[in-house]
This record gives sequence, structure tokens and C-alpha cells, in this order.
Amino acid sequence: MISIIVAIAENRAIGANNGLLCKLPNDMKRFRELTTGHTVIMGRKTFESLPKGALPNRTNIVITKNKEAVFENCKIFNNIRGAIKEYDNGEEVFIIGGASIYNQAIDLADKMYVTQVHHSFGNADTFFPEINEDKWIMTEQEDFQIDDKHLYPYTFQTYIRKK
Repeated sequence: MISIIVAIAENRAIGANNGLLCKLPNDMKRFRELTTGHTVIMGRKTFESLPKGALPNRTNIVITKNKEAVFENCKIFNNIRGAIKEYDNGEEVFIIGGASIYNQAIDLADKMYVTQVHHSFGNADTFFPEINEDKWIMTEQEDFQIDDKHLYPYTFQTYIRKK
């Protein structure tokens, strides 16, 4: 099963200056809980944005066109289809970004875990593709309000590809 996991602002923004738009501790916790023990596939820029390199307790795959690239504790592929073919063994594989990788994966994915951030970020420079409601159905939704650790309201959503 191929799953996308992403936090998306109201304007479909997902990042700015190779970083996240905001800090949502519950989103990070959900990300860690869902992806630990699984394979995660990301682009080079996403890998380079990780503060401590490869994510622990996961098989990390980096997609890059640079044939000489070396990323510690990672497997390297030059395209997403090759990585999926190699690691789609019945276990859930997570696509974790960035925009180029999401654009390639959205038609290959079976499931999406979306954190919808209820705010538009004007400084964003990276965006998620449009979620086509003809192809996806939301199966779960849980809303959260602003609190002392979360500056923006947000919603956890799960989508499944329509058959």
C-alpha cells in the first residue's frame, strides 16, 4: 500500500524556504506513529531539511537525479516508480514530500493522511497538488482547536482512493 502523508494549509501550501510552515506537535506525533517501522520515500530537498538526517526506525529512501549523491543511512533511487517497485512488498510505504515527489505519487497512492491546517500562509513557496474528489473519499476526520502548543486549528483527515 502506498500512502501519502502531508500537512496542507488552506491555500494548498506545504512549505517555505525548504522548511515546514508551522509547528504542530500533534501532527509530528501522528507522523512519527504512522511512519515508524515503515519505508519513507522523499525527495532530496526534503531529506536535506530533516534536522538530524535519516529518520530513525524507518527505511529512508531519497529520490534524486544526482548519480553521485550519498545520503547517510538512506537508499538512493533516481525515480519514485523504481523505489516503489523495490519496496512495495505489502507493507505500507509512506511518501513524505516534497512537492515534486507528491506530484509524482498522487496518482500512484492508495491512501492519504492529511493534516489540514486552517490557515493560509503568504510566505509559502511549495504546494500540494489539488485533491480530486472524483478519485478520493475521506474516511476519517478529527478536528482540533488552537491551544498552548498549536497556533492554528487543524484537522486530521484520511482519504482512500476510490475504486
